[in-house]
Amino acid sequence: MKHLNITVILCVLISNIGIAQKKIDLPEIWNGTFRTEVLQSVNALVNSNNYSKIDVISKDHQAINLYDFTTLKKTKTVFSNIDFPEIVSIENYVFDNKEEQILIGTNTTPIYRRSFLANYYLFNPNSNNVVKIADHPIMEPLFSPDGTKIAYAYLNNLFIYDINSKTTTQITTDGKKNHIINGVSDWVYEEEFSVVRMFDWNTSGTQLAYVKFDETDVPEYSMDIYGTGLYPTQDKFKYPKAGEKNAEVSLYIYSTTTKQTNKINLDEFSDFYIPRIKWTNDSNLLSVQVINRHQNDLKLFFVNGNTFNKKLIVNETDNAYVDVHTLNFLDNNDFIWLSERDGNNHLYHYNKDGKLVNKITKGNWEVTDYYGFDKKNKKLFFQSVERGPIYRDIYSIDLNGKNKKLLSSNKGTNNAVFSPNFDVYIQTYSTTTQAPKYYLTDAKSGKVKQTILNNNKLHEKLKEYQLPTKEFIQIPTVDGIMLNAWIMKPANFDTSKKYPVLMYQYSGPGSQQVADKWFDSNDYWHAMLTEKGYIVVTVDGRGTGFRGADFKKVTQYELGKYEVEDQIEAAKYLANQPYIDANRIGIWGWSYGGFMSTNAILKGNNVFKVAIAVAPVINWRMYDSIYTERYMKTPQENPSGYDNNSPFFFADQLKGRYLLIHGSADDNVHVQNAMAMIETLVQHNKDFDWLIYPDKNHGIYGGNTRLQLYTKMTNFILNNL
Repeated sequence: MKHLNITVILCVLISNIGIAQKKIDLPEIWNGTFRTEVLQSVNALVNSNNYSKIDVISKDHQAINLYDFTTLKKTKTVFSNIDFPEIVSIENYVFDNKEEQILIGTNTTPIYRRSFLANYYLFNPNSNNVVKIADHPIMEPLFSPDGTKIAYAYLNNLFIYDINSKTTTQITTDGKKNHIINGVSDWVYEEEFSVVRMFDWNTSGTQLAYVKFDETDVPEYSMDIYGTGLYPTQDKFKYPKAGEKNAEVSLYIYSTTTKQTNKINLDEFSDFYIPRIKWTNDSNLLSVQVINRHQNDLKLFFVNGNTFNKKLIVNETDNAYVDVHTLNFLDNNDFIWLSERDGNNHLYHYNKDGKLVNKITKGNWEVTDYYGFDKKNKKLFFQSVERGPIYRDIYSIDLNGKNKKLLSSNKGTNNAVFSPNFDVYIQTYSTTTQAPKYYLTDAKSGKVKQTILNNNKLHEKLKEYQLPTKEFIQIPTVDGIMLNAWIMKPANFDTSKKYPVLMYQYSGPGSQQVADKWFDSNDYWHAMLTEKGYIVVTVDGRGTGFRGADFKKVTQYELGKYEVEDQIEAAKYLANQPYIDANRIGIWGWSYGGFMSTNAILKGNNVFKVAIAVAPVINWRMYDSIYTERYMKTPQENPSGYDNNSPFFFADQLKGRYLLIHGSADDNVHVQNAMAMIETLVQHNKDFDWLIYPDKNHGIYGGNTRLQLYTKMTNFILNNL
């Protein structure tokens, strides 16, 4: 038997103890210490079966490189900014259909969540030069399919740049800020229909369809911008609140050959939306989706580009609301349609005349993404929650709905980017204990061909911190409904002790926080709180997504009723656990989650000791028309639904400690909400804390802002919970 060196053993033990006891420091969450390596967004190139991405060579040197989808090896550098000093950074780019010319965007200026202005340069690899297509920043440039023209928006008007002649034609002239917008969306379409570009080329490049917004009569919201100057400025923009006037929309088709513009007749509709337009594979047929203001009656039309007549193709209705999706056309103009008409979101195959060919997917589970159609093998690829709502898996299925195959073997969250010929895909896989891994995967068998990126360095670093794990549990309601939840406990958890609990949720319609996927920044903050002796719990209550339409739409007309009841019931359930201190339960959330946490401490004032609300809706009458009315109808039609669940009307019930946080330049949930809540709490003589971040939007970030925000929240919890 060998004699062991006790000194060495002690050193190892001390070293291991030191590693295991390393604590998360707040700045580490925001300075990149825990940043995951990611495969930068790739763009699949149909003609070459390559993908392209921006590679950073050095601080001032970027390149757009091509990679073979099958081998992942770089095949070509198609553009490098080292030779073009006018392009300081490559911030976005797009190829023409032939994958030859490239539009490169730089000097980007954000407008709202998705919209931005940028300077655009056209790069031609044959001549190896760049041409600035406009002397000013523009929006949403789009190549014509033949690669001879570029349409774009500027100052609410539409323009067409001719590549050969280097001339520009202005095709609309009535654009005016806060009055008329041509070809790009207004604020509320951008935010709630997730769309900015509202124009599209036909396949021959001879016609440009676009939507016009007349927002002249839409009420205007003004936002003070404090800046650094002696006097603040003011930003004014049109924002239709619930029950108020929306922009009037109309549809036009411009011909590049006749230079004429024709308006499409939609006179049978009033107070409606056009959330999507898209040319079909037939250059004479434009698809148009029209939905009523209540958003429960969606009509898909095909508009003839020669006669300008329209034909109804599909009419989708729902007792609550119909979700809007982008159409996916097959070569013969058949299309794939997403619908939850049977109670779950599934794929349907329609022919070009609007006749249902077959329901492709079926079952008591939901399709969560559609990846595309392999026309050679007549297979579709999609993502679903078939193995449980907290998981995401990748499947293939025949167009006729047969031979469904699970391609992702490991349970967790799986995503895919398919090669254009659908022989392989780049798979991203993560769980609550596995940082994202990237694989090259065979599309037929689902077998991994190659590991691209594994985040092993991050895992090695995290061994020093001993992160808590998320345990997935189910919490029963009084009605016997089982709610999905996760719980994060301190590393040295002792069942004989009593722990305080902080609940975190979002709870908005169709959302999800309980999912088997890797940590985000909030998770690291929650992990830090467990190091300080707190248990953190997240519960997805009724109204959240991926458990069927009935579960999601039960909150219709009463946002904040069932969701709040479920959070209160979950808190009561937790309070009954032997290891939880029933007198120390708190709740927090951001945006809809802030609305919820505010309601929870008011309506559950005998349950919650503490609540933090960041950028919350306080009164649904103050939020935008498209989102709010989708679930509530208008305040004129449903006044009790608005008032019975808006925390503004229950401020007198506050008993615990409440922290309200908002950005003064929040264009989404206006700081007006916070000001209204502050005033009503003051008038009820309630003691509370509040913090306004000057000139910060809904995300409340920039510089040290996030660090200061989470420091404030941490101290508030430590001092009050």
